Parts: sequence; C-alpha cells; structure tokens
Amino acid sequence: MNHDQLLADEARYCSFGDTVHYVNPPKIFSGCDGSYMFDAAGTPYLDLQMWYSAVNFGYKNKRLEEVMIRQLRELPQVASQYLHPTKIELAKWIAQDAKAKWGLDGRCHFNVGGAQAIEDSLKVVRNASNGKSLMFAFEGGYHGRTLGASSITSSYRYRRRFGHFGDRAQFIPFPYPFRRPKGMTAEEYAENIVADFRRKFENEYHAVWDPKTGQCEYAAFYVEPIQGTGGYVVPPANFFKGLKKVLDDHGVLLVVDEIQMGFWRTGKLWSVENFGVTPDVLVFAKALTNGLNALSGLWAREELINPKVFPPGSTHSTFASNPLGTALGLEVLKMTAEIDYGAKVRDSGAYFLEGLKDLQKRHPEIGDVDGLGLALRAEICTADGFTPNRELLDKMVDIGLSGTLEYKGQARGLVLDVGGYYKNVITFAPSLEITRPEIDEAMVLLDQLLRRAKRG
Repeated sequence: MNHDQLLADEARYCSFGDTVHYVNPPKIFSGCDGSYMFDAAGTPYLDLQMWYSAVNFGYKNKRLEEVMIRQLRELPQVASQYLHPTKIELAKWIAQDAKAKWGLDGRCHFNVGGAQAIEDSLKVVRNASNGKSLMFAFEGGYHGRTLGASSITSSYRYRRRFGHFGDRAQFIPFPYPFRRPKGMTAEEYAENIVADFRRKFENEYHAVWDPKTGQCEYAAFYVEPIQGTGGYVVPPANFFKGLKKVLDDHGVLLVVDEIQMGFWRTGKLWSVENFGVTPDVLVFAKALTNGLNALSGLWAREELINPKVFPPGSTHSTFASNPLGTALGLEVLKMTAEIDYGAKVRDSGAYFLEGLKDLQKRHPEIGDVDGLGLALRAEICTADGFTPNRELLDKMVDIGLSGTLEYKGQARGLVLDVGGYYKNVITFAPSLEITRPEIDEAMVLLDQLLRRAKRG
C-alpha cells in the first residue's frame, strides 16, 4: 500500500488520541537499525530521541533480539498467577542492586507500561499510609496519562477534559537553573525552593501538617530526578539531599520515577544515584526491554511491599512479568554489567555536550545546553538567547522529518523530540551505543537544520 493511501486510511480509521499527529502529515517509517530510522525510500534518519529513551541500546540490538527469539521458542507466555525463571531472576538482580547501593531490603513488582507502574506505586503508597490519597509532585513533572498518573502530572492539559481530580497533587517548583531568579547561584536557588517547601511544615495553617499528631496529609512526593517531558532539566547537585531531609523529618515517602531516565541514560543505572539520596519506591519501564516488549515495574522497601502488607491480588495485569519481557530485562542488566557501562555513557555524553556547546557559540538562538550522561538539552530561544522560541523549534522538527538534510552528499533526516515548559527544548536521548562519528554527524545536521529554519 502506498504512502498516500496509508495516510488516508489512518485519517479514516485510527484514533488520533493515542499520541500521534505532532507533525503534519504524520511521518511513516518502514525500518530501523542502530541509531537510524528509515523511510520507504530508504533515507536514513538519525534518531536522537530513541522512542522517548525506550531504545537505549539501539534499534535491532542483535544480542537482545537473539534473547527474545530464544525466549519466544522456549516459553513465550504464561499466566501471571504462575512463575517462570526470568521473573524471579530479574527481581532478584534489581533488589540485590538496591541493597548494595542503599542498604535496604526490598522487592520488585511488575506491570506492562510506565503509567501502569505509576498506578501500582500509588496503591503501594496509599496502602502504606493507611489510605492517604494526596501526593506532592513537581511543576514540570510528567508521570503518565492514566487517571491516577494524570493527577500527579503537572500539566492541566492531560486532565482538563476528564472531570475534576479530587486527589490532584500539590505541585512544588522544580529548580530550573537556566531560568532561575537573577542574583542567585544555582545552589542558592535550590536551597531557596527547599526552604519554601520546609515552611509548609512550620504550623498547621500551612495546610499540610498536624503538629499535634505529627502527621502530614500527603503520603508521598513523586519526583523525576531529571525532568523528562519538562525539558531534561538537571537540578543543582544539592537539591535532592535538602528535599529528602524535609521528607524524612515528616514521614513523607520519596517515590522516584525512573521511567525515562533509568537504565544508564544519565551514566548511572538509576538517575537518582547522581544526587546521593535513597528512594522509598522506584518506578521503571521503557528501556528495561530496549523497547522490544511492554514491561515495567517498581522496587519498594520491604516494609512497604512485603506479602503481609501488600498481598497477592493487590494489583493485576494479564501481561505483567511476561517471560519475553523479563528475559529481555535480565539480559539488559547482564549486558551492561560486563563493562563499566556508566563510564562509557558519561564519556559519550561529554563528547555530545561539547558539540552542543560549540553549536551554541555559532547560534545565539541556543540559549542553554546542559546534560547528564546522554540525557541532554538545548533550549531554543530568540536571538536574545533567553526568550522561548517554540516557532523556530517547530520548524526544525518539520525540516528534520522531511528527509531533505544532507550529510557527505547523501540525503538525511533527523528525529528530534520537543519538551520543556515552553515547548522550546530539544531533549536529546540518543542511543547509548551511539558512536563518535554519529555524534559528529548529529552536530553537522543540527547546524544545517538551524540555518535552514532561521532562513524560514
């Protein structure tokens, strides 16, 4: 079926509500390999977002595909009331890793998608707090679009059409260094936000704390250590230690969302490891299976999730802990444990960030570049280097997906993702296996893209 017919049929038969139509017309891809997607004409598109950081280890990763094929032949499916080896092995690996890092016993609980794992974590937290349903979360935070996840996602856009959310989180500012108040260092800015949050617990009239009983009305604080959809905002290094002290002092749980930043994206298995704090619950998904299978999960401290407090049937999904997914997840952990994978990612990220800084020197419209590992950002502004310029970035995305860029005499496309509070940030999540020549190509294409978009 030809391209035009496919688009016509999509317009007639497909829901537009399942996250598509960010560009017009929607892009149709026919193949992928390594760091590239391919259209029907065979044009390579260098993918710098890798399915929202789900394909951390490259498209068609041979080792992971072989594991999936082997599992498909041995035990492709089993009902979730039964056990299979890789579920147990995967849970053990993650729990033992947490024990080694944080000194805490815990357990793993599986589901099929990031938002579904967030829903499960809400059950864990509510159960542990005797039914408290209110949460803290961050402005700019994104945790999914199911009803429960939408209640702790700061954007009203995801709730507006679906009624009032009585359990909507109280949203706290996240430190955004590029847009911090004038006259403050980034560290002072972070300390100021923590101090303002601590003030909520000074007396009962700040609406969250009962000093007579020593109880908070809010059960947990949901955080992304680095904001994803919010624009890959990296907080100052001192921020989370200060925040965690307030939470621990008042019995509020810390739930860390690693759905987008987990599995080495930041040069650590979990991005929270960069900030020196210990989670009570940690949610993961996406790159666990390199995008080859829908599997997600959470780790929680033993006292929150042991069978006496969270018994069988507390949640359920027919496809949770499916053998294809758990076999892939186990292989991802084995594969990345064979070398110092974090060092590899940090080295590639430093090289990529230097390339972005060089671009910034040539294009004043790049107001800010930052990153941790291979989670990187470039904030697109007007020529003043600060005013958000969504229009320019939209043009860049469209040109990148047109497949009309050029590299070494060949046609190229560029796949970018847009994030940020003002939708003016390129959020870079390239393959963690990206090569130096591919990073060099990315810089050439980005330079070309900026020049074309600025010409209009």
